[in-house]
Amino acid sequence: MEKIIIVGGNVLRGKVKPSGSKNSALPIMAASLLSTEPIILHHVPRLVDIETMAQVMEVLGAKVEWTGDHDLRIDPVGLSSYEAPYDLVRRMRASIYVLGPLIARLKKAKVSLPGGCSFGPRPVDLHLKGIEALGGKVSLEHGYIMVNADELVGAKMNLAGASGPSRGASSNVMMAASLAEGVTVINGAAQEPELIQLQDFINSMGGKVSGAGSDKLTIEGVSQLKGSEFEIMDDYIEAGTYLVAGAMAGEVVTVEGDFSTNLKPVLASLEETGARLEVSEGKVTVHGNPRPNAVNITTAPYPGFPTDMQAQMMAYLCRGRGTSVIRDTIYPDRFNHAQELLRLGADIVREDGSAFINGVEELSGAYLMASDLRASAALILAGLVARGETHVRRIYHIDRGYERIEEKLGQLGAEIRREEEE
Repeated sequence: MEKIIIVGGNVLRGKVKPSGSKNSALPIMAASLLSTEPIILHHVPRLVDIETMAQVMEVLGAKVEWTGDHDLRIDPVGLSSYEAPYDLVRRMRASIYVLGPLIARLKKAKVSLPGGCSFGPRPVDLHLKGIEALGGKVSLEHGYIMVNADELVGAKMNLAGASGPSRGASSNVMMAASLAEGVTVINGAAQEPELIQLQDFINSMGGKVSGAGSDKLTIEGVSQLKGSEFEIMDDYIEAGTYLVAGAMAGEVVTVEGDFSTNLKPVLASLEETGARLEVSEGKVTVHGNPRPNAVNITTAPYPGFPTDMQAQMMAYLCRGRGTSVIRDTIYPDRFNHAQELLRLGADIVREDGSAFINGVEELSGAYLMASDLRASAALILAGLVARGETHVRRIYHIDRGYERIEEKLGQLGAEIRREEEE
């Protein structure tokens, strides 16, 4: 097992570019199964989650191979199995994205419930609600979602859940409906940029999807989808992570890529802290602001402040002036990183889905344990400004969503390295 070691205090400067979006690539990989011809995807990040999805697809009968550093060729012609087994699905919740394509192509699916999911208030119930509306017969047997559909017929539905719309459910139903008979209308759809990319990809294969980016999706089913060549967008969460790093520890840091439109709430919060930003076509530059003004942040479904950026902002606000408040309405318990930030000397109090961050002048290095993907990023960012060495353990989480984060921060001037655990 590996860990990342950061020696705090180095000033960051220079340019960095995010990889392709994992959250866009995963559903698009799954949507490739809808085609009867090979697919070429460009700008695909080399991440553990991407490899896991590739393994899931290969078990189903597709062929997946890298043809370049970030080019992926998917041949779905051999799709024959309708079972996505537990041993693979348990590694990654996004494996459930194969549910819609399997039902559309094979008219049946057996997909293990992702870890932590249930038919109750968790997001998987919206996936199943949408599939049932299209005519799928759904049951739960031995921890597997079982679906049989003699035919899929377009329908009108509302997929707005108790915690807001579900990106995963909107994506899965969009994929299934793309080969259904008739027209499907999804009200209460998620509005994330990943939905726009998925729509554009399906349409590039000959699909007829419209409305992505709004809360209403319209899918006109077609009889067959063909091959396509498509480019994955830049990862705006990764870009946001490097902008926060630049604000925390930078002199002048430029993050290159086409992501600023997707990151407006984060850019606004950074400016509220006193960080100076220069936003131009294809890049955003941040000027360092190590002692930010206190701010209040509430996460919300897109286009609100993304829950995937709250941990990084918390790390930044630990050295703020005054008391900041972060409230996560998407995942109220998503504050495991707060306990580890306390080990660096932060002053954070949790209460009912909120975290109160009382800014301190200095953080000091410590041994930390990462609990999830974005928590890992937050702990690494905190290590950039902590006095002495910070050791972040269980970094297999970071490799699920950040491609070579230590190399990218290193090229900006951070003293950071990856080592095997003793």
